[in-house]
Amino acid sequence: MKFFHNPNHLHSLVSSIIDTSKKKAQFNYFTRCFTTRVDFESPHTNPPMDSSKLQENTEASYSSSSSSKLVLYSYWQSSCSWRVRFALKLKGLSYDYKLVNLEKGEQFSPALVCPWVVEFERLNPLHCVPVLVDGDVVVSDSFAILLYLEEKYPQRPLLPADPRLKALNLQGASIISSSIQPLHMLSKLKYMEEKIGSEESLSWAQLHIGKGFLALEKLLKDFASKFATGNEVYMTDVFLAPQIAIAAARFNINMSTFPSLSRVNETYKGLPEFQASSPERQPDAVHGK
Repeated sequence: MKFFHNPNHLHSLVSSIIDTSKKKAQFNYFTRCFTTRVDFESPHTNPPMDSSKLQENTEASYSSSSSSKLVLYSYWQSSCSWRVRFALKLKGLSYDYKLVNLEKGEQFSPALVCPWVVEFERLNPLHCVPVLVDGDVVVSDSFAILLYLEEKYPQRPLLPADPRLKALNLQGASIISSSIQPLHMLSKLKYMEEKIGSEESLSWAQLHIGKGFLALEKLLKDFASKFATGNEVYMTDVFLAPQIAIAAARFNINMSTFPSLSRVNETYKGLPEFQASSPERQPDAVHGK
């Protein structure tokens, strides 16, 4: 046993132990507030950490060992989050679900639920979901997340090897992510309702969804089979399936106008991964809404 004859040395050691204990308590408080299952790593499984690194690791509570699960910040009615949930299910990747309630404006809250937690703005300055956390990697925007997953977790690929089909899938996904979904975002429609009324905002959404679906129908009609670009589920399907489901349910789009899209949509409904990722199956779902 080592004895400390110098009182200053002993004081420094005790202070360090107390400081570390406080940070561990803060971490445990975070897990109770924010998620249902996060385990604090045993000090015996990792090498000693420099005190400056400990502070950084405590503030960025999402960083952990390589064996930790992915963390997805999501909202049940977000179609962008649905894309990522669908892809994670297809790839067989487990993840922790962290709710960011868009209707309550939690994406703008300075510190979400727990006051000491890293601000959500540091995860995504645009204040949008989804956000994926993989160890010390933070990725926002569903398109960027899916491309990251494709590189990091190549099992069950979402992009085909054939260059032509790969380009087709990227084009289809891009039409949805840039020319359809942003034009009926909740925040945009609420703003339009305040300015010009609810009927006009609904007409706006229907117009732009219809234009986008018409473009997709023409783009995919010579390729669509069981799924949008053939007999396998690829990137376009991951974007298209949630978009059709929300368009039909929330904006009363008549899908019979788009026969190819309507046909593949019926196939999506039978996929277990699609069902498991659907809004009503999420822990924050409000049924009957």
